[in-house]
Parts: sequence; structure tokens; C-alpha cells
Amino acid sequence: MKHIDVADILKGDFLGKEVVVCGWVRTSRDSGAVAFAELSDGTCFSRLQVVIDKNALRVDPECMKTGAAVCAKGEIVRAYRGEGVELNAAEISLLGSCPPEYPIQKKKSTLAYLRGIPHLRLRTNTFNAVFRVRSVAAQAVHRYFRERNYVYVNTPIITASDCEGAGEMFRVTTQPANAKYASEEEYFSKDFFGQRAGLSVSGQLEGEVAATAFSKIYTFGPSFRAENSNTTRHLAEFWQIEPEVAFAELPDIIGIAQEMIKYLIRAVLDESPEEIEFFDRFIEKGLKEKLRNVAESEFAVCDYTEAIELLKKADVEFVYPVEWGKDLQTEHEKYLTEVVFHRPVFVTNYPMDIKAFYMKQNPDGKTVAATDLLVPGIGEIIGCSEREADYEKLLAAMKARKMNTDAYRQYLDLRIFGSVPHSGFGLGFERFVMYVTGMENIRDVTLFPRSVGSIV
Repeated sequence: MKHIDVADILKGDFLGKEVVVCGWVRTSRDSGAVAFAELSDGTCFSRLQVVIDKNALRVDPECMKTGAAVCAKGEIVRAYRGEGVELNAAEISLLGSCPPEYPIQKKKSTLAYLRGIPHLRLRTNTFNAVFRVRSVAAQAVHRYFRERNYVYVNTPIITASDCEGAGEMFRVTTQPANAKYASEEEYFSKDFFGQRAGLSVSGQLEGEVAATAFSKIYTFGPSFRAENSNTTRHLAEFWQIEPEVAFAELPDIIGIAQEMIKYLIRAVLDESPEEIEFFDRFIEKGLKEKLRNVAESEFAVCDYTEAIELLKKADVEFVYPVEWGKDLQTEHEKYLTEVVFHRPVFVTNYPMDIKAFYMKQNPDGKTVAATDLLVPGIGEIIGCSEREADYEKLLAAMKARKMNTDAYRQYLDLRIFGSVPHSGFGLGFERFVMYVTGMENIRDVTLFPRSVGSIV
């Protein structure tokens, strides 16, 4: 049906004009001879108030129920109270009724409760704002890279290689559940691809292939990890932003990561002011100021060994012991960002044994040219490294981990045919959205979260 978006009406010049709008009733109230309904059509965070003169217009009571879908026709006039405009209704028709048992009610609509009704939770202010910010950030990602001559590539979702080498992949198979074979080799030989296949944990390896042809590329798509981790920061299916840059060493890629984070934050602040105002008021006090400070300040850089010493000296009893050679836990990351540096920090040069096989080995023989970007409130948000460009060193690292080098033959070949220093990182998009909205659970920033024991 022909109608005008609420977003266009609120920001356009429609005063005195007759319009048709469609939307869902968010709230309604009756005041003697006049009734009011606030409509949202999802095109903007704000709502349009519809004013009904009950002496001139009879309205089906179903049109006034929260959650009902309606079509309203009338004249746009200046709001009686405050700034903005409202619609004086001449006609209102019901498009879709909503029963009294509408699940979204203020008294019981906690975030945990709303996770159980993902098909309706977007109609609340909180989730409407979250996914509007997510949309703005996603578009800013593409804009950032396009403005800097990156090529956007789409890497495979189904793959035969485990990028991280941790074995936490979802298996892809067409074999029936009762398939019986004498050996694993025979099982996979009869499968669709003739070998083991899984859902990709990262597009990095294929991204490196593209970077050796285009110099600067990025991927932005879903990743899958069968990690049995039921925390507020982990999902089985999530989205990653993964640039790969040829002729870039670790300091170069750190600079790119910092620039991109600031660019995305500025985009959210500039393009989603109403949503950020909402989050600042109801979700995280001081969020707007925090984001402005991050966008305007230099991130800290701290060597892993120095970070371990800072943590050992901390007057805090950590749950997980601090020891050189062990990965940093969330509590350690939060201490570094919130107590020591009071800003995002790149922790660099991690021990070789706790990082992936593809990371460039440092001259000390113990560490690799890798960094994690840690941010206050979240912890790790970016994993980054210079990639090992030396064929022999990469091969040795793979053999030390008892990896099947035949499965990575093409990846190894990149180190033979015109190898160059190159670097890249992965930004967990959901964690970034958590950071800029103040949401504390990663399940609240993805449309239909998939996690351990849950596929809604």
C-alpha cells in the first residue's frame, strides 16, 4: 500500500500535508474526547504520535491495543506539546490485531525474558536501538575499507582447513546418522567432498591468498566455532571483520586497527545520536562520553611480558593465576584496561606456544608478532598479528603442532611465489556492538543467537 515512512515525515517538510502511514502501536492512551497512539514503523528510532478526535472519528478499539498493526491517514501538524510534528487522524484501519496476551509488557520484559521471544524483542526500544546501531556500524565497515582502496572478498563458509588449529569446528556432512565404516578415512571418502569438511572459523587463510594479489582486502561475514563456552562473550555463530594487508608489519596493522575502531565509533556517534542517547540514559551511564574519549585518544601499547608484571604487582586476588606463558583471562584484560590504562590497549608479543601457527616468530624464539586489542568492559575485541612469511619457519611451526601440512599446501605455497611481509586482524563484530551500546551479553546484539545448548 502507498504510504510514507515515519523517518521521512519526522525529518521532512510535511506540515499541512495529508499523508498515509503504517506501523505498530507502541503505546496508546485515552484522554476524554481525544485519544493518542504512538506508531513505530522501524524506519527510525522515534515514533509518530497519532491524535484522534473521538467526536469526529470512530476507531475500532483493536487499533488502540499495544502491538497492533494499523494504517493511519491524516494531516501532519505541529506537535501540541514540545517540538516536532504529529498526525491528526482522519482514518485509521486495522492491518493486524494483537491479543491482550502480548508478550512484551514493561513489568516482565527483562533482557533475559526477551531472549526467549527473539521474534518479538526487536519491537522494544532496547533492541530496536541495538540493531539500528548494528546496521549503521556494518555500513561504516564497508565505507571505511572502500575509501582506502581495499577489495571486498567473500571467503568460503565450508572449508577443509582449521585456521586456528584448535579443532573447534562444526562438521559438515551428508552422511546419515547410522553410517558405519571400517575407518575414519573410509567414512570421509564416502562423504560429499570426499574428505573432512567443516564450517569456517575464519576467512583469514583465504584472505591471505587474496592479499597477495590485491595488496589490501577484507572479509566481513559469519564465523563458526564449536567452543563449549557458555559465557556472555561467546557465540557459536558470529560475524568477523578480517582485513589482510600485504607489505604491512605489526606496527602498521596496529595503526590500521586503531584507525578503523575510531572511524566506526565516530560513525555510530554521528549517525545514531538518538540511539546512543538512549543507551547513555538507560543502559550505560557515561557511554557517550566514553565513546568520544576513545575516538579522540591514542590507544595504549603494552608488551605481554610487561602486562604480566603489572598483573603480578596488582593488589588484586585474581581467580586465574598470572604466569608468563599463559593466556590472559577476562579478569586480567579488564584490570589492564580499566585500572592500569583507563583506555583500550594493544598487548603485543605473546608467547609462541599460546598463539596460532601462522603468526610471525620474533627473533627471541619465544614470542610471536601478535597483539590483542583489549577494551574496557569487554576485554579482547581484536586478535591481530603479522603473518609468518618464511616458508621454513611456517612449516616447522605446523610440524611442531603435528598438523597435516598436505591440507595447507596452497597456503604454504604463498611463501614460495613472491612472499612478502603481511599482516591482518579479526574484529568480532558482536563484541564491537556490545562496546558501543553498553550491552553486557553478546546474545543481546545478535538477531538469533546460537550458543551451547541453544538454537532458537
